[in-house]
Parts: sequence; C-alpha cells; structure tokens
Amino acid sequence: MIINTNEILYKIQKTLKLSQKDILTIYALEAYDIEETHVAKLLLRHQEEDFVLCSYEELGVFLDALVTYKRGPSPKKAENTAPIELSNNLILKKLRIALELKEAEIAIILGLADITLSKQQLSSLFRKEGHKNFKPCSDTLLMSFLEGLDEFYYEGKEV
Repeated sequence: MIINTNEILYKIQKTLKLSQKDILTIYALEAYDIEETHVAKLLLRHQEEDFVLCSYEELGVFLDALVTYKRGPSPKKAENTAPIELSNNLILKKLRIALELKEAEIAIILGLADITLSKQQLSSLFRKEGHKNFKPCSDTLLMSFLEGLDEFYYEGKEV
C-alpha cells in the first residue's frame, strides 16, 4: 500500500468536520499561499475529474498549521527550520500533538480500528528515528489510526 496524501488530508477534514474555508484558514496560519479551488481539488477522490495530488509539502504544512489552529502558536517554534521529510511516524506525531491525544486515547483509537499495540509498541512509534526502540509506522497502521480517529470523533445522530 502506498500512502495517499490526499486520503490523509480528506480523512482529517472529514473527522474534524473542517470546511474548505477552515482548511484555508489553517493554511493561512503558516502563511502558505493556497487557493480555494486548489483545496477543493485536493479533497476530491482520485477517480474524480479535477483531482489533484496533494504534495508532501502541502500535507506537512497543513499538519503544522493544524497544530497551531488547535493549540495556538508555539513560543518554542523555530523560524526557518530545514525541511523535514514527512513520514508516517511524523504524521501520527503531529496529529497526536494537534488533537492533544494521550497514550490511552491513542490506544482506544487504534482499538476502534481493531489494532492492539502494547504500551512499548505504541511508544516506539513516537521515538526519534535512529533510537534503538524506534518502530516505523506502516501505511496500514496510519490508515487504521485515521479510521479509528474518525470513529473516536463520531458524534452520531439522535434517533
């Protein structure tokens, strides 16, 4: 399975119930120039006519801005840092930070997607790459996390 950046953006947008205007506002927090029509094309399904592939840069900027949108600006944020390669582990970490998820909540979210990880396995996903206990997050695990996150935030309809 090759990670689909558009699918990640779409699932986050759907889960957090973000409108296209919200997404534009989020991008603006990182002073990233993006047009509303481009955002609309990023949120299309890959089989739809005007679909545009979301770049890793666009997804990375969105995730950084989502942290700021949800938690406010960081006083520690370094200016002009070198670009960091976006990995599944980093995507997971940025979502954990933006949504202020604790370890127990992440375990519940993964459980909703029928994934069970021990405390050690879970913490190894958030270690620095190169650490002896670092474990790469697979595409399948990341997509399962996003599915579980959707269920975790699901409010349901009153009957």
